[in-house]
Amino acid sequence: MSLLELEDVHTYYGESHILQGVDMTVEEGSVVALIGRNGVGKTTTLRTVLQLTPPREGTVTYRGEDVTGEPTHEVADRGIGWVPEDRRMFGYLTVEENLRVSVGPDQDFEAVRDDMFDLFPDLERFREKEARNLSGGQQQMLAIARGMVGDNDLLLVDEPSEGLAPLIVEQVVEALREASAETTMVLVEQNFPLAMDLADQFYLLDHGTVVESGSTEGVTAEDEMIRRYLSA
Repeated sequence: MSLLELEDVHTYYGESHILQGVDMTVEEGSVVALIGRNGVGKTTTLRTVLQLTPPREGTVTYRGEDVTGEPTHEVADRGIGWVPEDRRMFGYLTVEENLRVSVGPDQDFEAVRDDMFDLFPDLERFREKEARNLSGGQQQMLAIARGMVGDNDLLLVDEPSEGLAPLIVEQVVEALREASAETTMVLVEQNFPLAMDLADQFYLLDHGTVVESGSTEGVTAEDEMIRRYLSA
């Protein structure tokens, strides 16, 4: 059984028809990249999974159960974490406090925190630093850690490298690689080589539809299909 499935999903913003019959399958333990130009529906796909923007047609299935139309907090409670593009952390809380507020009431905070510090050593070094004073790369690591500490089996990550210097991108990529060993991931990423490096499978979107999908093995920016739909 697949961990996540979208079947013939149609999602709208008002009267704007954004996703137009999207089908997607995410196997447990995999990393799936959503690629395509800006505005083709990648972030909307993540929002649809979480029911932040529920589909008008089609179904979203998680662990074999239809979650279409469920309140977002109930979908998240099923084990789906979100790392939004703008990170959305508590700027005046420390690293440790940001992690604490993300841990469920039935979890052992110290154990979960220490797991994240093992995964992201920079966060342990700056555990008492307010999030607003972290570097962009450190903030991204904290955002990823916050998405993981809620005992999530699936992590939705939106544009993790956007706005970061190349050296910081390398650190974030390594953090994501470490995270992918612990949780299944759906990744929206404009940096095509980075996405192909991290992911096992890809879905190429254009105008709200999936135009190509498959294994990332051997896929390059020189492929005709990729050039056609990713070029400006």
